[in-house]
Amino acid sequence: MDTVIYLVRHGQTEWNLAHRMQGHQDSPLTAAGRLQAEKLHERLIKVDFTKVYASTSPRAITTAEIISGKKRERIGQLDGLREINMGLWEGRQVGDIQNEYAVEYDNFFSQPHIYLPTAGGETYIKLRDRAVSAVEVILSEADAAQSGAERGRGSHILVVTHRMTLRTLMNHYAGNDLEGMGGTPDIPPASLSAIAFRDGRARVELYGDISHYTD
Repeated sequence: MDTVIYLVRHGQTEWNLAHRMQGHQDSPLTAAGRLQAEKLHERLIKVDFTKVYASTSPRAITTAEIISGKKRERIGQLDGLREINMGLWEGRQVGDIQNEYAVEYDNFFSQPHIYLPTAGGETYIKLRDRAVSAVEVILSEADAAQSGAERGRGSHILVVTHRMTLRTLMNHYAGNDLEGMGGTPDIPPASLSAIAFRDGRARVELYGDISHYTD
């Protein structure tokens, strides 16, 4: 059977509302962000997650706690799932970044394969490599946890991460290179995506769905 990873972007944060770039920095979920996560909890309540993982950023961990009902210490935390490091952009207003770094900002969203980060930031190649490595660790741990009669039955795993990290992962497991990622749809807060894995092959089953909090 398939191992299915349910991938979620964290809920709306205060900096999302303030139009500030977050990256490796953090801001707490808004009331709306917590409600988004609660709605997703209701949607997934019948899914028996064998494991829950999150980025080490507090906004992702809080979202994972709400969705899964698990306490922080029972959530696997992986640095590889963190958002792309945005260097000097972190904490700054989007409008100011657009004015000061017009070309880089456009490339950040539309041409990730040629995006050049500001001081301390990451390329999308580095983001892709560490995020994919994190997913491979998750899959390996899921396989190792199965034994005897359970082996081959598949697992359901919740992973809470970030906007650009999630876009990069979905693009990669869809079989696309970075050059094609600029045209992919955005990933809303607390949206649900899913990838099924079987015999080393990945199949995207759901992308950025928010029907749980728009109905």
